[in-house]
Amino acid sequence: MSQQGVINSGFGVVVCSFISLAILRRLRFYPGVAVARSILPVVAIVFGVLVAIIAGFRFEYSNKVIGTCFAAILGTRFAITAVRSRAKGILYYLVPGGRIELLKELRGAPVLPLVSPTLDGLPESAIVADLSANLEPEWERFLAEAAISGCPVYHYKQVWEAETGKVRIEHLSENGFGALVPNFAYQKIKRGVDLFASLVAIPIVVPIVALCALAIKWDSRGPVFFRQRRLGFRGKEFLVLKLRTMIEGHAGDNRNLSITQSDDKRITRVGGFLRRTRLDELPQILNILRGEMSWIGPRPEAVSLSQWYEGEIPFYRYRHIVRPGITGWAQVNLGHVAEVEQVDEKLQYDFYYIKNLSYWLDILISLRTIGVMLSGFGSK
Repeated sequence: MSQQGVINSGFGVVVCSFISLAILRRLRFYPGVAVARSILPVVAIVFGVLVAIIAGFRFEYSNKVIGTCFAAILGTRFAITAVRSRAKGILYYLVPGGRIELLKELRGAPVLPLVSPTLDGLPESAIVADLSANLEPEWERFLAEAAISGCPVYHYKQVWEAETGKVRIEHLSENGFGALVPNFAYQKIKRGVDLFASLVAIPIVVPIVALCALAIKWDSRGPVFFRQRRLGFRGKEFLVLKLRTMIEGHAGDNRNLSITQSDDKRITRVGGFLRRTRLDELPQILNILRGEMSWIGPRPEAVSLSQWYEGEIPFYRYRHIVRPGITGWAQVNLGHVAEVEQVDEKLQYDFYYIKNLSYWLDILISLRTIGVMLSGFGSK
């Protein structure tokens, strides 16, 4: 073990620890995030980049230093997260009036209704009200006093969205989007990242797809690939490309055939495995290169299903304002759905993603997608 190798490894480990800490701290601000589940993938990815840099530039290094520090950082982060998880979350005091009752249904946030409009005796906490409602004058004066005193005051929608990871669908002018177009600058950056990631992934994806193709041909008759007409970016139709997982194919024009049921008899043995691991989605890298899709975004639906949903659910078409994705916020939270009632909830997740479009949210979805692939969550 050379001294220079120890120095290089030590410097790299320090940089990795700060980067992983910054990512994990940022992830805590997103709703429904079990930070403990993100520790291993985040630290592993950061250290993986370190090893790749060392190997690429042929720096001297120490396996012992890197391995020991990797284990130490993992253990420390898990211990800190365990201690923090014992503490109670932020306490919300609810001002009566309007639609504030909605917050009483939250399971993950402690809420208490306020009885009288006074700050006397209230501990450090947050106050939540329906600021669009016509509140009683004494409660409006109470909110003004609370704000002046430095107590955080939130609109009920902010809290509901932060705790559920969804955006309530009402009238489009009232859902809190503000400007009805998501961040244009980030969308351009995201497109560049999609192209770069696709080009890097092609050498890895092609052998995997080839092995899957052999398994599909061995398991059942029919083509290896499956193409279907779906609605995508700005409401334009395109042909999505997937590995075939069923004995029957359909172009997307038949609504009943487009709905995948639980334990669907059309799914082949190999197809079931491909669906659980999401490997059937890999050929969509071609759709990404064409600009029809992104790695992350709302899932594109078959044309027949999209037309049905648009007729049943107000503002369903708005989800086409961003490129559809192979994985997305709704997929890692809800999984595969098809019925109108479930699609309404899925749309709330999609709107949350559109409203909060950012690279941090995309990182979070990427990390949680790893868990989905390993567990088979939400597949049908």
